[in-house]
Amino acid sequence: MLDMDPLRTFRAGALLAAVVASTASAQLRVVTSTTDLYDIAQAVGGDKVTASHIGEGYQDPHFIEAKPSFVLQLQRADVWAFVGLDLEIGWMPLLIDGARNPRIAFGGSGYLDVSRAMPVIDIPRGAVDRSLGDVHSLGNPHYWLDPENGRRMARLFLAKFSELDAKNTAAYTANEKAFEDRLGAAEKGWQADLVAIKGKPVVAWHTSWRYFAEYTGMNIVAYMEPKPGVPPSPSHLVTVIRAVKSTGAKVIILEPFYDKKVADFVAKETGATVLVLSPSVGGMPGIVDYLTLMQKDIAQLAAVVR
Repeated sequence: MLDMDPLRTFRAGALLAAVVASTASAQLRVVTSTTDLYDIAQAVGGDKVTASHIGEGYQDPHFIEAKPSFVLQLQRADVWAFVGLDLEIGWMPLLIDGARNPRIAFGGSGYLDVSRAMPVIDIPRGAVDRSLGDVHSLGNPHYWLDPENGRRMARLFLAKFSELDAKNTAAYTANEKAFEDRLGAAEKGWQADLVAIKGKPVVAWHTSWRYFAEYTGMNIVAYMEPKPGVPPSPSHLVTVIRAVKSTGAKVIILEPFYDKKVADFVAKETGATVLVLSPSVGGMPGIVDYLTLMQKDIAQLAAVVR
């Protein structure tokens, strides 16, 4: 028997239309491990994706608390993008296991190990154990601090989003090109700073600045850590002080989550400047996106070493 109630018929039709519209406008749900991946994913995805991130830019990405709220994010995700090279090894497995989402599990359509698109440096030779410190057996994972790798990240997101959401490939392609165009324009603006930095001796706290050094040409003459992840001992600080004095290094660079007081001590003994640089988007006030991250870090370093 036909339903002749016009109000009921109208409501049913409206509901169907809403479902169809919702399906048509459904966005890819993207979760990233870091803010840098988030910013580039958002730039490529535009209004076709809904993006969020787990870690904050001011946190050490090795040590993120695996909160239940993160599990909920991952349960709904279509894409899980992470740095890889064991950067997230201490917390990522807990979240992936808890989410029970086959789309983002290993081998799933949305499981995106971004490191697979990167030319990785500092891959150790021989056996790796804890005696070497916090050494990543697959290589140095801090690759985002080289803009050329920023381009590789964007292209990888373009490929993945287009694979999962082919109808919006044209939008993703246009967005990715716009990102590369903005990055290229920004690079032209900081060329004079790169000239000032090239070859200048610096001290870094952690090996996280190796890709940045490869790009800028700065010469890391010593690390505040005797081994990656190992706090400096008094005897090691003596070695660092000697290195600063013998090379004429003017600056000690470190992330905001390391102990600045120790760096201040070395600076006092040598006359060097302690420069806290943002390691990621959101790591310090005003670092609102990837291009700003690179521009600010390069400009601040150039101002000290000139």
